[in-house]
Amino acid sequence: MSKEADIVADTKPAKDRGESVGLMEPLLISQTSPHRGVLTDLAVELGRKSAGLRRSLPASLTSSLADLVRAMNCYYSNLIEGHDTHPIDIERALKGHYSKDARKRDLQLEAKAHIEVQKWIDGGGLAGKPVTIDGIREIHRRFCSLMPEDLLWVEDPATKERVRVVPGELRRRDVVVGRHVPVSAPAVPRFLQRFEEVYAGLGIAETILASAAAHHRLVWIHPFIDGNGRVARLMSHATLLEALDTGAIWSIARGLARNVDAYKAHLVACDLPRRNDLDGRGSLSEESLAEFTRFFLETCLDQVTFMEGLMQPDRLRARILIWAQEEIRLGRLPPRAAVILEAVLYRGELPRAETARILETSDRQARRIVSPLVENEVLQSESTRAPLRLAFPAKLASRWMPGLFPEKIG
Repeated sequence: MSKEADIVADTKPAKDRGESVGLMEPLLISQTSPHRGVLTDLAVELGRKSAGLRRSLPASLTSSLADLVRAMNCYYSNLIEGHDTHPIDIERALKGHYSKDARKRDLQLEAKAHIEVQKWIDGGGLAGKPVTIDGIREIHRRFCSLMPEDLLWVEDPATKERVRVVPGELRRRDVVVGRHVPVSAPAVPRFLQRFEEVYAGLGIAETILASAAAHHRLVWIHPFIDGNGRVARLMSHATLLEALDTGAIWSIARGLARNVDAYKAHLVACDLPRRNDLDGRGSLSEESLAEFTRFFLETCLDQVTFMEGLMQPDRLRARILIWAQEEIRLGRLPPRAAVILEAVLYRGELPRAETARILETSDRQARRIVSPLVENEVLQSESTRAPLRLAFPAKLASRWMPGLFPEKIG
C-alpha cells in the first residue's frame, strides 16, 4: 500500500464502546491495603537515599554526570523496545557523526531524539505537568517530531496495514497489545482526563508512591498508536525528577532493562481483573498493582545505590587517575595531566587561571597540558575562559564507571 492510502484508511473513526473510566480503578493503592505500610517505607527510603546522593556531589559534577545518564537512560529505554544503540554511538550521533548503514543511522537518530526530549525534561520543560494530558502529548510530539521517517511507520499485526505515527496525536484506531485490549480510541481522552485528575493532584510523598501506578495506567490506556512505552518511561523520569529533585543523576530505565522480563510480567499482571473480595475494590487487581509498585520502588532504590557506589569520591578518583597514568605511559596524555585531573576531582571545578600555579609552570605550558584533556573530552568548560570541570564521555565509562552499560565491542 502507498503511504497516502494508509493515512486515508487511518482517518476512519473508531467506534466508542462507551467504557467507563472506572475500568482502570484502582488508580492508587488504598489506605486500607495491607501493602500500604511497606510501600510507604520504600517511598520514604527512596526519597532519603536520592537526596543523599544528590547532596554528596558538587554541582559541577552533577551537571556532567546528568549528560552521561541521559545517554544511559536512552540506551536502556530503547533496549527494552528491542533497539540496541550503544551510548558511544549515541554520543557520536549527538556530534553529527552517523553510521553509513541506514538502519544503524535511523537508530542513532531515534536515540538522539530521546536524548533531546530528556534534556528538555531535565531542564524543567515538564515542570508541574509530567502527568497531565498536555505534558504526555508533548513528550510524544517532541520525540516523534525528531524521529527519522522510516521509524514513524508501524504495521497493524492483524491487517498488515502500515500506519504512520503522527507526533503528539492520540490514537484514532483500536489496538490489541498481547492479551490486553486497550480502551476504544474515542474513549482515550476521557481516560486521560481521569488519569490527570488523580495523578496531577497528589502531594510529593503520594506522587512517589503512585509513580508505578501512573506508569502502568498510562501504558494500559495506550494513548498513542506507537511509542507508549518510551513515553511512559520518560513521564516516570520526569515525575521522579520533580518529586525527588534527583538532579537527573540516576534513572530507573537501567533497572527496568536489566530486569525486563519481570518488568513486562508485572505490567501484564496489572492488566488482570480483581481476583476476589480481598483484592481491592476496583475493576483491576490492587494486589498486582501493589506488587508492581514494590518492584518499581525497589528498582529505583537499586539504581540509586548503584550510582552511589560508582560516585564514591575515593573510588572514582582512583579509577580516573589509574586511567590517566596509563594514558601518560602510552604517550597519549602529557606527563603532568594527572595533576590537573586530581585538582578537578578534589575541587569540582578548576578556574583556568589557576592551572599554571598548580602545575608550577608558565601559562603557555599549562595550556599545552590542559588542551589534550579538553580535546579528548575528559574535561569541559562552557567557554575558553570558564572553569574546567570533569566530563563523563561514554567511551570512557567502562573504565571510570564500570557496569553503567555494557562495554562496546567493535
